[in-house]
Amino acid sequence: MTPIALGLVGLGTIARNQHLPALAETPALRLAAIASRNAALPELPGYVSIDEMLAGEPDLAAISLCTPPQGRFEQAAAALRAGCHVMLEKPPGASVSEVEALARMARDRGLTLFATWHSREAAAVEEARALLAHHRVTAVRIDWKEDVRHWHPGQEWIWQPGGLGVFDPGINALSILTRILPEPVHPVSALLEVPENCQAPIAARLGMVTASGAPVEAEFDWRQTGPQTWDIRVQSDGPEILLRNGGATLLVGGEERLTAEDHEYRRLYARFAALIAAGQSEVDLAPLQLVADAFLMAERRITEPFHDPG
Repeated sequence: MTPIALGLVGLGTIARNQHLPALAETPALRLAAIASRNAALPELPGYVSIDEMLAGEPDLAAISLCTPPQGRFEQAAAALRAGCHVMLEKPPGASVSEVEALARMARDRGLTLFATWHSREAAAVEEARALLAHHRVTAVRIDWKEDVRHWHPGQEWIWQPGGLGVFDPGINALSILTRILPEPVHPVSALLEVPENCQAPIAARLGMVTASGAPVEAEFDWRQTGPQTWDIRVQSDGPEILLRNGGATLLVGGEERLTAEDHEYRRLYARFAALIAAGQSEVDLAPLQLVADAFLMAERRITEPFHDPG
């Protein structure tokens, strides 16, 4: 079978560290071109914009967008109008409604739109989902704390409207939460700590409940140095489930059940190829909707300014 020719838009840290290696290990897809304002690969055609790439590479059949969410709607819409299937890095857009509009465009054109959530592909997530499917959840606690200067140095877009701030990593936790719980959740309270020189939060506390009333508490913080924390603890009428290391490790009743290496993006690209072959789309906006709801109902607390030497 001839591999699907794919164009990659955006060549930042996440694209180099995750997308390029994953594409190299996905036989069904062939990286054919790059679009980036500031970077290029010597072995591939390079363009400064998606419009130039689409015009210069008429054989492209798929586009993967690794750009910031602000402005991504126009890029995705251009790819769909050109007849290309589209894969969206998380978060899939700057708003829920714009991604819904893209889903309609893809459906009307018979194209695949894949809104990805890479943390759902962590090794232990599906095992946790299977275990919880047979139990009544009674409480959930999320602690997602990391050092923004380490993971996002110099990325000013994250602090602007639409950039999500600490919800950029926090949405990873919410994507796992909405995958593993057997019932939906909705927010009931939110507190955002916003640096006085930024538009997006550096820390957040989110209170939620499941459809049956179980409390779900989440704390996100970008100010943690030293060891990083990416934990989701679920209590139920069965043994306690603890996902650690962003979903790579599973503990059941305090005993380690599973731990594995990171193959999240390999699974995403394999899924993208499978969706294209099946003529299907996958657009689950539950994690983005939770973030949007949090911004709608949140109390804002202004905190000290943030300065990034990167």
